[in-house]
Amino acid sequence: MRALVQRVSEASVFVDRSLAGQIKRGLLVLLGIKFDDTRDRAELLARKVIQLRIFPDDVGKMNRSLADISGELLVVPQFTLYGETSKGNRPSYSEAARPEIAEPLYEYFVTICRDFGISVSTGVFQAHMEVRLVNDGPVTLMCYTEG
Repeated sequence: MRALVQRVSEASVFVDRSLAGQIKRGLLVLLGIKFDDTRDRAELLARKVIQLRIFPDDVGKMNRSLADISGELLVVPQFTLYGETSKGNRPSYSEAARPEIAEPLYEYFVTICRDFGISVSTGVFQAHMEVRLVNDGPVTLMCYTEG
């Protein structure tokens, strides 16, 4: 499971020109799910994302987590994080989980984040989405749990 995490001052996702999710200060997470991912990996990754110390403290050092600042989370499913580009110019998505595996794990990831008391907005699974963000920093990290 992979999460491309971006610290944002605001972010939103639209589907068919309608607002699907929106946050103010917090994290935008583009979540990719691999064919062999599990609920345990989803829990580990959710915990990692929430506890990442990438928000500034009183002296400007990145020392606070999403929970510490009462930040919000926008989680957007993105199977293309498992696009393999080493051969040719057309990405292969053979490692990405099929929708019947990925969607329940995506929903579980969101549930775990909410269980931590985080305000979570979401994208729409298998929809064409327009994601807008103001990257704060910029700070962008790739987090993952893979066997």
